[in-house]
Amino acid sequence: MIETLDPLSEIQQLRQENHQQQLQIEKLQKQLDQLLRVIYGNKSEKFIDPKQIVLPIDVEVTPVVELKKETITYDRKKSDGTSNHKGRIPAPDHLERQEINLPPREDITGMIKIGEEITEQLEYEPGKLFVKKYIRPKYAKPQGEGIVIADLPSFLLNRSIAGPGLLAFIVIQKYVDHLPLYRQMGQFKRLGMEIPSSTMSDWVGKSLKELTPLYKILKEKILSGNYLQADETPIKVLDQKKSPNSHRGYYWVYRDPQSGLVMFDYQKGRDREGPSEILKNFEGILQSDGYRAYESFDKNKITLIHCMTHARRYFDWSRKDYKVPSEYVLNEMQKLYAVERKARENKLNHTERYDLRQKESLPALENLYIWLKENIIKYPPKTLIGEAIAYSCSRWEKLMAYANDGKLEIDNNLVENSIRPIAIGRKNYLFAGSHDAAQRAAMIYSLLGTCKIKGVEPFA
Repeated sequence: MIETLDPLSEIQQLRQENHQQQLQIEKLQKQLDQLLRVIYGNKSEKFIDPKQIVLPIDVEVTPVVELKKETITYDRKKSDGTSNHKGRIPAPDHLERQEINLPPREDITGMIKIGEEITEQLEYEPGKLFVKKYIRPKYAKPQGEGIVIADLPSFLLNRSIAGPGLLAFIVIQKYVDHLPLYRQMGQFKRLGMEIPSSTMSDWVGKSLKELTPLYKILKEKILSGNYLQADETPIKVLDQKKSPNSHRGYYWVYRDPQSGLVMFDYQKGRDREGPSEILKNFEGILQSDGYRAYESFDKNKITLIHCMTHARRYFDWSRKDYKVPSEYVLNEMQKLYAVERKARENKLNHTERYDLRQKESLPALENLYIWLKENIIKYPPKTLIGEAIAYSCSRWEKLMAYANDGKLEIDNNLVENSIRPIAIGRKNYLFAGSHDAAQRAAMIYSLLGTCKIKGVEPFA
């Protein structure tokens, strides 16, 4: 007996398979779009609604009609020869001035000086190596009582030829200007000094180790606050126990927006064990991007809030395939950021920023949440727009918490900005030599990152 299939059942099955395939295609297309955007796309996440662009003058659109040709003459005002150019930028007053006097070639005997013309030119002298030679005379005490000689100054690295200025320069070149050590070796070779790779690596490692006490103080200060932003970024680390000899470690980054301090902590993994140790005594508000490892911290001592930029990013990704709903949400979020911009431009304090948010941000947040709840059932959860809506709805209370406290930021952008130098460094020196080296690099990134925020010149 031949078994026959029900045509309706077969059609239904094919429809279900087709639907699943469409969802899979959409998911893969999303991943491809994100990858292409990272490689080739504009890094800015600004969204401008064309309907909101307003010309500075009133323009009345009229039908195009064919006009008769006619000759027009006019008088043109001739330029008086003056220029609106403001001239050369002035050299800052704090820079060293080397005076060069240029007397006239003519004989000035009997002439009276009536003034002088001063012209300044900004110059640069390439870096140079030089040697500090410490000479310590030795004296013998009478009757063989011993020898007298001056003590050497305290050096950063004992029994090393490298002085503190050279060590600081090498560290700054690597971790601020992202210049790998092998390129610095080429620079020093041009200046007449060949420094072996192992020697320079040893200098950097020992120099960073000496910064441990400063790093501990920074860690204590940043964890003594009551508001932190957190994020993480990967770093490749050489590990002979791994195949192919590299390990994917992570820098966990913490920034206090109030004090302007930033701290990097290296961990071998991305699980919650790393931040659990760092934050075990922290009490206050922790702002993150919604990564699940932070969820365990949402307890009595720590209040977890989320980042509006990450919620916005999902709607930006869905804009290509779901233009109307995505752009509606992006427009509403644009209103929230307009309030933040107003507070920043007017330099409002925390109390004033809270009042402004209650007046202008809170109504926009309430309207947006109503729209999200109404539309979450309209789109399948595996579609891009469905995923974007579900992400915001499930985190809404933590997303809008910033509006109820003037000291809180709307997003995590401050800590993300602190991470960017690492992304540049990865492209140049590629990896850390060991797990210990990665943690030493975390210390210098913390101190140099804080210097940048505070406007401190790092070499000094």
